[in-house]
Amino acid sequence: MHKSTRRAIAFGSAALAAAALLSACGSADTAASGDKLKVGVFFPGSLSDTGFMQSGYLGYQRLAETLGDKVELSKVEQVAAADYQQALVRFASTNDLVISLGGQTDADVRKVAPQFPDVKFVEIGGPADAVPMANLAYYDPQQPEAEFLSGAVAAAGSKSGAVAFVGGVELPAIVNAANAFGNGARFAKPDVRVLTPQYVGDFNDPAKAKQAALANYGAGAGALGQIVNLGKAGLEQAAAQSGAAVVGGPIPGDCGNPVYLGYVHTDIGAEVEYAVKSVLDDTWKAENVQFGLTSDNDGTDFVLCSTDTAVVEALDKARTALATGAVKPY
Repeated sequence: MHKSTRRAIAFGSAALAAAALLSACGSADTAASGDKLKVGVFFPGSLSDTGFMQSGYLGYQRLAETLGDKVELSKVEQVAAADYQQALVRFASTNDLVISLGGQTDADVRKVAPQFPDVKFVEIGGPADAVPMANLAYYDPQQPEAEFLSGAVAAAGSKSGAVAFVGGVELPAIVNAANAFGNGARFAKPDVRVLTPQYVGDFNDPAKAKQAALANYGAGAGALGQIVNLGKAGLEQAAAQSGAAVVGGPIPGDCGNPVYLGYVHTDIGAEVEYAVKSVLDDTWKAENVQFGLTSDNDGTDFVLCSTDTAVVEALDKARTALATGAVKPY
């Protein structure tokens, strides 16, 4: 009997309950054929959020195209926070590898992983200082590095001499990113005024993001950094309405939109691919793995839209300082 089958029998009731739950509150699909590595990817948010989740989904799609003969992929998206644990149990009951995106899932991942010692777990974007468990690895996108670059660009491109940061949920990783944004701004322009970061409580609420952005622009910010996913639509509206600027990402967009100084590019999908490939080639370890400018795995870049010489120079100096270790993001 295959170990996945034994797990499914042992935890059948929980899996059935979770499956019923997901059919009501989220969406899931499975692509299966033959005896392959079974991988479940948990996207708590929307796959079209233009942010963290969609970036991860791009890697999922690349895996389906390049390793479809070796991997059986399944996913779920848009699950309510109260249902995270049941969704993870469902995946652990039927897969060899479970990948969870977002630090908001950390508490539930740490509860579920010990119940399934034969299943490998990877959390992407959890606390940077998280301690791995026997079967749980942490992958760090090093968002603070990207936001350090964002802060440098925002400071150099701000017409008012002030910048601000708008985040979604006040998670440790987002707070660290906000701190790095401020440090990058001061690195590029020591006399810049950095407003207190605002956290709107939701990554995907354009109305709340717009309200926060308008407040920041009204307080004098000429450019904003952000980690708000779908909330970026609200930031765009606020920037256009205020005649101000914003830094986009993590998926680069259209530089033809004049509100954008540039885009952070954080490749979350590369981390999904890394997890699967490391299991396939038997190099997977329950460890902290970093992806960014200062790691061997890369994963961070910046697409600059502004052609202003001062902005170009600020980005180059910030990138070099980070890459050489001359400065730390926070």
